[in-house]
Amino acid sequence: MILDNSLKNRSILITGGSRGLGREMCLHLAKAGVKLCFTATKRSSEFLKTLEEATKILGCKNVLAEIANVSDPKAMERLALSCIEKFSRIDVLINNAGRGMRLISENFNTIPTKFWEADPAAWSKIVETNINGPFMATRAVIPYMIQQKFGKIINVSTSSQTMIRKGYSPYGPSKTFLEAASRTWAKDLEGMGIDVNVLLPGGATDTDLLPPSKNKKGADGNLLSPSVMNDAIVWLVSDQSNGISGGRFIARYWEDLCARRNDLRLNPQIM
Repeated sequence: MILDNSLKNRSILITGGSRGLGREMCLHLAKAGVKLCFTATKRSSEFLKTLEEATKILGCKNVLAEIANVSDPKAMERLALSCIEKFSRIDVLINNAGRGMRLISENFNTIPTKFWEADPAAWSKIVETNINGPFMATRAVIPYMIQQKFGKIINVSTSSQTMIRKGYSPYGPSKTFLEAASRTWAKDLEGMGIDVNVLLPGGATDTDLLPPSKNKKGADGNLLSPSVMNDAIVWLVSDQSNGISGGRFIARYWEDLCARRNDLRLNPQIM
C-alpha cells in the first residue's frame, strides 16, 4: 500500500461497497485509517461480511454501513446527513454502485443482445443506477463539500471499447454519460476546492458483473483482480491529487502513469 498521512481519518463514502470493486476499495482504504461509509442495495451475506471486516480494522466508531438505493434522492440525502452526523464531514465520494448487462441477459458476453431486444424494465434499472445514481449521490454530498471548501468525487467507469461494444447497451452508453458528466461537474466546481475524476480498471474484473463461468474472462481475453484499483484509489482520495480535476485514470496502467506523474498537473486527460 502507498502510505499517505492525509488518509488518516479522511471521511470516505463508497456506494456499492459491499462486493466487487467497491468491497476491495473499502477494505484497502480502511487499512489506511480512513473513516468509512459504504452502501449496498440489500443486507446480504456480502454486506455483513464487509461490515464485519471493516469494523475489525477501523472499529465501530469509524464505520457506517447503510442499505440505500443510490437513485433515490431522499435516501442519498439521508445517507449524507448520517455520514455528517457520525464523522462531521464528507471528504470523498466514490460513485461505484452500478448495474451490469446480466440484467439484460446472462449470456450477454457470448451472445450479444440487440438494444431493441432488451427488456425495458431491466434497461431502466441499469440507467437509474448508473446514470441517476451518481447524480443523486453527488448532489447529496456537494453542499457539505462546498461548505468545507474541500472534496473529491471519483466516478468509476469502464473502458472506451465497452462503451460502444456490440450488445452492451445500455451499460456501455451509461458510462459514456457518466464520463461526460464528470468533466462537466469538474468545470462547475472550479475554484471551490472540489475535484472530480474518473477511475476505471482498464479491463474486465473478476466481479459479479460477469456471469459465473469456469473460463470467466473479458472481451479481450483477460480478467483483472479487483485489487487493480487499490494504488490508484489511494492516490485519488489523498492530498497527492489535490487540484487535479476532470481527469480519467486507468488503474491497469497505474505504474506507467506514476512515472509520468508530473504530466498530470498539465494534462489530467493523458490516461
